[in-house]
Amino acid sequence: MRFQVVQVVQVVQVVQVVQFRWFHLSHLITLTWLEEVKQVAALSGIRVLDLTRVLAGPFCTMQLGDLGADVIKVESVDGGDDTRRWGPPYIGTESAYYLTANRNKRSVALDLKTEQGRELLGQLMKTADVVLHNFLPESAARLGVSYEQVRALVPNIVYCAISGYGASENRPGYDYIMQAEGGLMSITGAEDGEPMKVGVAVTDLFTGLYAAVAILAALRHRDQNGDGQAIDMALYDAQLAMLANVASNVLATGREAQRFGNGHPNIVPYQRFDCQDGQVVVTVGNDRQFLDFCHALDLGHLSADARFASNADRVRNRQVLVPLLEEALRRLPTEDILEKLNLARVPCGPVQSVKEALEAAETENREMIWNSEHPVLGEINLVGSPLKLLLTPPELYRHPPLHGEHTREIMAELDYNSTTIEEWLAKGAVK
Repeated sequence: MRFQVVQVVQVVQVVQVVQFRWFHLSHLITLTWLEEVKQVAALSGIRVLDLTRVLAGPFCTMQLGDLGADVIKVESVDGGDDTRRWGPPYIGTESAYYLTANRNKRSVALDLKTEQGRELLGQLMKTADVVLHNFLPESAARLGVSYEQVRALVPNIVYCAISGYGASENRPGYDYIMQAEGGLMSITGAEDGEPMKVGVAVTDLFTGLYAAVAILAALRHRDQNGDGQAIDMALYDAQLAMLANVASNVLATGREAQRFGNGHPNIVPYQRFDCQDGQVVVTVGNDRQFLDFCHALDLGHLSADARFASNADRVRNRQVLVPLLEEALRRLPTEDILEKLNLARVPCGPVQSVKEALEAAETENREMIWNSEHPVLGEINLVGSPLKLLLTPPELYRHPPLHGEHTREIMAELDYNSTTIEEWLAKGAVK
């Protein structure tokens, strides 16, 4: 019998060694294959002419630049992008805000009030696949960048205008206004508090992401049919779209949306809880998770209560259930709650500061901090891209550019000679 056991153990060990070696061999083959396949970036060969400023437009074009597009950031000679002056904080001469959304771009500074500046912009447009701006419609026409004017130069251009209320409205709009007017502030903040804006300019960011999706769809259509098209992106539209389930609730019932603070209108428990030494967020998404949640924290009597049997029951009886849960979790250490709930596979997490989140192990594991060498600032840290593509992943190609850093380089690419470049620089038509 002992001989048979030894033989079995030896066979298992041989199988394990073979499996181990095959895993590493297949992993090596996979890595080699990936290196051979990853030849060009997803948007290699696409040129984006970015006349936007502040956040929605620059955030959009940064996504395209991360994916390999050649993004040329067109700025005014008198200071450039507004956010270059949105500080403190600054890192040397550059505002932290500007660094947020401008990596993987080249900067050319020109004066559109001059004949030379308008000429250079026209030459750039002729080389572009995509043109974006966030001027008011009347300003776009005056500056020569309306859709009709750009299409006359490049018939198959993908053209994206980002504005507050759409291409037919000359009314300016900022993120904060959209959060107020679009309903977001009314559902944000403490239940008994005042309407509150979100701590990040989420309307701008959503608009930028929607614009990037629209641009990629338009490029795909152009590849198939040869036709360019105009994209009319409004912050107001994006704000309404991002209301998601809250807007759907109102459309379904006709009743006004309520403010739930750290709670959820459709799910209970789905909120923040105070603990003995900190705070946690628990998101119980279904009835099975509620049972696991209760048993993990020795609250089995609540899972057996008919008032809390289903999510619909818990939503109806939230005013009874939530105080009971708050009392129970307040007595427990944060680490103990997280350990037990994670073991039970109940979604949960600690409430962390921004600094704590950026320094967390998961942030490092997901490679969400990118280091960039800057010609003036030295090494700077940037929040990385969340897009994890196997074959064409986003990469850091360029630091956020200095104001007009690439004007000479880009003019030379357009066959302007050095004498002309220096003359235009001296005149202030470009910088």
